[in-house]
Amino acid sequence: MGKCLIQAIGAETLKSVAPLFANWDETLIWTALQGRMGMVWTYGSAALCACGDFVFLSPAQEDAKELLQAVHSWLGNRFAILTVREENVHAAVPAVFAQAAREETRYAFWKDSSAFDRKLLEELTKKLPSEMMLRVFDSELYALAMQESWSRDFCSQFSSCEDFLQNGVAVGALQDGRLIGGAGTYIAYEGGIEVEVDTHEDFRGQGIATACSARLILECMDRGLYPSWDAANLISVRLAQKLGYRLKGPYAVWHINE
Repeated sequence: MGKCLIQAIGAETLKSVAPLFANWDETLIWTALQGRMGMVWTYGSAALCACGDFVFLSPAQEDAKELLQAVHSWLGNRFAILTVREENVHAAVPAVFAQAAREETRYAFWKDSSAFDRKLLEELTKKLPSEMMLRVFDSELYALAMQESWSRDFCSQFSSCEDFLQNGVAVGALQDGRLIGGAGTYIAYEGGIEVEVDTHEDFRGQGIATACSARLILECMDRGLYPSWDAANLISVRLAQKLGYRLKGPYAVWHINE
């Protein structure tokens, strides 16, 4: 029999896989290795970490196309944002995934809690239009967020409302009782969260994302959590920099089955 992807289960197994992801400054990898969220799979000398829509492929001695074929079979038709550090494996993605793969750029930021200015963040929370209000998520806002596709990722990676309220945090902007924007927990890892920000398309351009993100960072500071940020576009980059994050730089990813 040939090699296949094998799920890494249990604390000891995950600990043995961790060195394959050494020096990856990725919270989505950390939470999977901690056994909190996501999954880790091994394939010969390689490992694959999947968390939410994101898939990270460790360096490997395997043939690039053979390794990617295994990933292709495992994914099927599911959407994924694939990150590969090895140039030869990254370059082989189109040969395996063909038109199902599209290269994109994301932007990483330094994880530095000392970069945040509490006074500035408090001022940014006040930029919300007067008819809107900010509120930290409770069970009611969790239910509202889960009802619509644009807001679901504020808390959708958690197994239940109880799980989210215990391990996550989110801030919503409301108008007349309607959730119109927010910033929440895409994933939680030991000591922090990965931030998810969005605004309903009918309400963009009014400072909602800025106010919600600033309040979320303040909540995290009060809870001893680090709010990690990774940007999908330059709009997100500019927002992060306004909040105090320092840009580390761009990196390439593949959108699969988008």
